[in-house]
Amino acid sequence: MKVVVLAGPESSGKSWLAAELQAHFGGLMVGEYVRYFIDHHQRDTILADIPAIARGQMAWEDDARAKQPELLILDTHLLTNKLWSQTLFGAYPAWLDSELLARHYDLHLLLSPEDVEWTADGQRCQPALADRQAFFQESLAWMQQHQETVVVIRGDWEARRKAAFAAVDKVL
Repeated sequence: MKVVVLAGPESSGKSWLAAELQAHFGGLMVGEYVRYFIDHHQRDTILADIPAIARGQMAWEDDARAKQPELLILDTHLLTNKLWSQTLFGAYPAWLDSELLARHYDLHLLLSPEDVEWTADGQRCQPALADRQAFFQESLAWMQQHQETVVVIRGDWEARRKAAFAAVDKVL
C-alpha cells in the first residue's frame, strides 16, 4: 500500500486534486474530517474540539488503511490539524506530534497557495495570500525537519494535476 497525503493551506486544491488522483489511479480516498465536524455541529471550532477532530481524522485514516488499498489518498492529515490549531488558537494537543510521527506516508503533495484564487466556502478563513503562504511555509518546514518525501505542487489547475500525477506515478 502506498499512502499519499495532500497538504497545504486552504483553497489550494487539495480536495479537488485528491478526487482527480483517485479518478486517475483508483485507490481509496479519505476526506477531511473537520469539514464533517463543522457541518455536523453547525458552528466554528474551538480549541477544545481539536482532540475530537484529530481523533476523527485518525479513525477515518485507520479505517482506510485497514482495507489495504494499493493506493491510499489522504485529503489531509494530522499536520493540518496541528497547524490550524496553532494558527487559530495558539496551541495544539501535544500528542499530535507523536501520533503524526508514528504514521508512515510515502509521499506528501504540498500545494502552494500561489497561482490559484482563494474561494470562500463558508468554512475557510484565510483570504489573505500572505496568511496562506505562511501556512504553506510552516507545512514545508515540518516536512523538511522530519525528512518526509515531499513534492511541492504549483501553477494553475492543469499544472497542478500534471505535477501530482507524475509524482504519484513515480511512487507507484
